[in-house]
Amino acid sequence: MSALSRRRLLGTGALAAGATVATASPARASVPGREASVSVDVVVVGGGLSGLTAARDLVAAGRSVLVLEARERPGGRVYGMPLGDGTTSEGGAEFIGPTQDRIAALAQDLGVATFPTYNAGKNVYLRDGKRSLYATDGVLGAVPPDWGVIDLEAALLMLGGMAKKVPVGEPWKAADAEDWDSQTFHTWSRAHSLSAGARFLMDEFVSSTLSARSKDVSLLYVLNYIASAGNESNAGTVDRLINTKGGGQESRFVGGSQEVPVRLAARLGDRIRYNAPVRSIGVDGGTVTVTADGLTVACRRVVVAMSPAIANRIDYSPGLPAARAQLMQRFPMGSIAKFVAVYDTPFWRADGLTGQAVADGGAIDATFDNSPPDGSRGVLMGFMNQSNIRALDGSSADDVRAAGLASFAALFGDKAKSPVRTAFQRWDNEVWSGGGPVGIAPPGVLTGFGPALRAPCGPVHWAGTETSTFWTGYMDGAVRSGERVAREVDAVL
Repeated sequence: MSALSRRRLLGTGALAAGATVATASPARASVPGREASVSVDVVVVGGGLSGLTAARDLVAAGRSVLVLEARERPGGRVYGMPLGDGTTSEGGAEFIGPTQDRIAALAQDLGVATFPTYNAGKNVYLRDGKRSLYATDGVLGAVPPDWGVIDLEAALLMLGGMAKKVPVGEPWKAADAEDWDSQTFHTWSRAHSLSAGARFLMDEFVSSTLSARSKDVSLLYVLNYIASAGNESNAGTVDRLINTKGGGQESRFVGGSQEVPVRLAARLGDRIRYNAPVRSIGVDGGTVTVTADGLTVACRRVVVAMSPAIANRIDYSPGLPAARAQLMQRFPMGSIAKFVAVYDTPFWRADGLTGQAVADGGAIDATFDNSPPDGSRGVLMGFMNQSNIRALDGSSADDVRAAGLASFAALFGDKAKSPVRTAFQRWDNEVWSGGGPVGIAPPGVLTGFGPALRAPCGPVHWAGTETSTFWTGYMDGAVRSGERVAREVDAVL
């Protein structure tokens, strides 16, 4: 086999693997300058939910599998963020809702229970410096009232109707795909609304779901995102995307969402190698060689369970087909961070508030009550999305903390200024994520390169929430993609 380049990325750590990959045991450090070799049926690149699910199903099918994970932990964008007192809060993906059947089944199998997201009381809406409260059990659900509400409702109804015309998971096959993919969501929203309030809330819809500006994403991509918010029996809807009750934010996991990948990884044992970023994948005849830090693996098939943007950091030999290679160049991640403040009590509940808010100013544009199920302490979580977080580039930890608390105080009052502690997780500075919560497609990408999202490149197969038909961008989509790719790989082995 020809020599493969070994392009180096940030983050290192070498682990050796034994010749047998089977029962759980601590990973063993490699000797500097020496590289261990292993042979298995399938290598899975990435230990997030998609990769772990694929590995689970392939092992169940009787295949030998090795998962190579760049981080020192499983879960990928599912992460328990330390709060400094021995506990954690969800630093990444956290919610589960109706029609998210596959993540629900996985959690049940692993013994991870759910509880309702706190949703009693009124939400806060901060717009043009004016703070108002609104109930979420009306016709508009989680959509804040604004002077442009009629304008907004008409646009959302139109958007929902268009989404119904999108073949789920194959938006490039829609009759109007070329037209819809030739414009941004921003362009469409301005053409179909007149009021500043409606336009802001449509921008916020994109920001809160994709952590991107409406100027950055194709209309066709947004329509597919809406269409994917369902399952085989229920069409996707805008309401299911944005609502708490009856929507994608309805419930949380007891112990935090990280319990799911942690328990799944425990079942896989030392079939997982941590601190082992994959640098190259080479194909020579019927053999695939996967090279990671401190480890070389020969296999018959490889599953790359990563976002397209991060998968593009691997060296492939021979080079990938142009459609796949250029797709990965064109599928960026959103910019997102989570800011969490911990209080002695969830004081906002006494004020009749849900802890949920939408704002057009400050560092935080959306919030949730992230308190534990018993409400024994209060935890506020705020999303710092797209340009809001990029505005804090180069800021000190103290400055980020001040900006986050200022936003909480504007939304929930002066009590928010005095937390017991705070925590912060910025995903666009994560070398193995590059942002989140999902890869997004600018105009022209889905119609030009969309079929390459899932199409195998010889023995190289693709997984990750971006490749899912239903619930793309969510934990359910990640699990679905892992199950799909496992069936795909097993069928050809």
